Amino acid sequence: MIATNKKIWLSSPHLGGTEQKYVAEAFSTNWVAPLGPNVDAFEEAIALYLKEDVHVAAVASGTSAIHLALVLLGVGPGDDVLCQSFTFSASANPILYQGANPIFIDSEADTWNISAALLEEAIIKRIQKNKKPKAIVAVHLYGMPYDALAINQISKKYNIPVIEDSAEALGSEYLGIKCGTLGDISILSFNGNKIITTSGGGALVTQNKELKKKAVFLATQARDNAPHYQHSVVGYNYRMSNVVAGIGRGQMEVLNDRVLARRKNYQYYRERLENIPGIYFLREPEGTKSNRWLTTILLNSYEERERVRLCLENENIDSRPLWKPMHLQPVFKNALAYTNGVSEMLFDRGLCLPSGSNLVEEDLEKVTNLIKNTLLR
Repeated sequence: MIATNKKIWLSSPHLGGTEQKYVAEAFSTNWVAPLGPNVDAFEEAIALYLKEDVHVAAVASGTSAIHLALVLLGVGPGDDVLCQSFTFSASANPILYQGANPIFIDSEADTWNISAALLEEAIIKRIQKNKKPKAIVAVHLYGMPYDALAINQISKKYNIPVIEDSAEALGSEYLGIKCGTLGDISILSFNGNKIITTSGGGALVTQNKELKKKAVFLATQARDNAPHYQHSVVGYNYRMSNVVAGIGRGQMEVLNDRVLARRKNYQYYRERLENIPGIYFLREPEGTKSNRWLTTILLNSYEERERVRLCLENENIDSRPLWKPMHLQPVFKNALAYTNGVSEMLFDRGLCLPSGSNLVEEDLEKVTNLIKNTLLR
């Protein structure tokens, strides 16, 4: 049976209105090729928002930003990179691009993000085998900050840099500091489903100006300073275009509103569903603020999760199981993993609910009523 009612999306783009002005400027000035005034202004707007004396390189995607971060940190063939297992594959795929070995670390229960205890255990065991890891990839999942204090302490103790995957967490904060500034190198994503979008795009963030310059150099095919085309190292076609950056400029103007709207969605769901037996919401640990990019719930079992998901699907409502851990993915079947069962439990029982900043109360009411009716009947 094909649903004919209005589609309620999980997280669709939400334009603010000024994006078209900046895109039109790119066309009227013929700045449609990569680079240009919109790219510069977009990078400046991100840096100003993050407020931690950072330098920003706008690139083609969050994935390309992670790849560049690994290159900048000297990760190469045969190196070990510790990576959060409970995440989207884009956090881990660039490790393979470099011929390196991903080693997956399971989650802790408070934030669903990388477990500091398992992380240190993995480091100690790899050092004992004379295989000290070259980098740590930690992710703020669904906008919830990971325990950056604990992870950074481990990073400093063993001198292993952290790549902060803040693809889902622009607008989130940890101890009053914006996510996207908590790692040695940080990355952002502006994919179509993120809290703000450039249709596709990302950014690399660093407090080291020279590192940003090197990232830009690598992202523009690593062309040497010569009158002819000369290349001494391998480069990439990763720079953001001036047209796409124009969308980003407009989106930055409404970022605070988008965070507020997503947090209101979470509050709406929680107030109406948290008293139903068998529904659990992820709370913010003290000192953290999540942008609530996606509102997530845990149910009692896989079967209950599927009952809810299929009920919503039948009503043309988009929902999604929580991420399948990387250590369970076929492509990473041979990778080493340090697990505790948390991410597998989350995958079995967790569901992402429609969370877009353009949802109206009628949409939220429909979703919550369907969930109630499914679980209470």
